[in-house]
Amino acid sequence: MMKKQAHVYYSGQVQGIGFRFTVERLAEELGVTGWVSNLGDGRVELRAEANEDKLKDFLAQISSIFSRYIQDVDVSWEPATGEFKDFGVRL
Repeated sequence: MMKKQAHVYYSGQVQGIGFRFTVERLAEELGVTGWVSNLGDGRVELRAEANEDKLKDFLAQISSIFSRYIQDVDVSWEPATGEFKDFGVRL
């Protein structure tokens, strides 16, 4: 299975609810690398790398956990770059 990178923007009530730290914990459990960050416009940005099946599972779990808070998800699929060694919250 090929590694991919997902570049995702979440909008809705996604800040101030533990979103980033829950995403970080999930990423660590699943072996996903990358980062998550709040944006000034109220959205959350996520860049994540793993094999495609693992990434799809990761994104599905995020959407399930935060379904009542997420209004929109904008996902771009890109080739993996291998630039991330772990997963972190960018402040």
